[in-house]
Parts: sequence; structure tokens; C-alpha cells
Amino acid sequence: MRMALKNGQLYIIETDNVQYQIIKSWNMMRWNRQSKWLEGAATLELLNRVHAMTRLPDTIEAERQRLLSIQKAVDAERMNENPVAIYTYPVKVPLFAHQTRAANMSMYALGFMEPKGGDALCQQ
Repeated sequence: MRMALKNGQLYIIETDNVQYQIIKSWNMMRWNRQSKWLEGAATLELLNRVHAMTRLPDTIEAERQRLLSIQKAVDAERMNENPVAIYTYPVKVPLFAHQTRAANMSMYALGFMEPKGGDALCQQ
């Protein structure tokens, strides 16, 4: 099995029949008849499933690790009892704790901020 990651899309070619059936059963990738490959959005869930099947190339594994660190930062922020704004949000009134938490999580999830310190943030 060969794969490539380009513009947020994962492309997989040269799969055997068993691998193809397993990947198709996930309903996360579709078959491109013209190009004769499977393609789908490179989400953390998809990359984790492919990682469980086979070893990922270094560039794709780096992307999986990046998405994993973002997910860990979002989860850590979700459980944070006393959230502090990671950005000066353009609002007139002070935010409640749950609003600050949600704003911080969205900054990580949408890619406007990268998690600082990697796993150190997740150990709070």
C-alpha cells in the first residue's frame, strides 16, 4: 500500500483486496475511478485507523502527531477549571469561564493557534 498527503487529502493506492474492503467499510474515503485510488480528508480519525493497519510514511505520521497534539490541547482546555484567554478576543464584556474555554478550544481546533509546549499543555 502506498499513500500520499496533499492539501489535507489522503490518497491511497496499490491496496490488496482485504485492505480495500477494510478501508471502504469505514466510509471515510471514496474510490476515484479516473485516478484509481482511494481519497479522503486527512482527519485524525482516518489517520489513526490507517496507522493501526500499517506503518505511515514519516510526513503523514508527522501530520497525525500534529493533529493528535491539537486534539490533546482541546481536551485539556475542555477540562480546565480556570481558563485564561489565549488571545485578546474582540468582545466588549468579559467572557464567562465556559465562553473563554470554548473560544480557546476553537482557536486550537480551527488552526489559528498552535498548542504551546506539546504534551506539557495536556498534563495540566
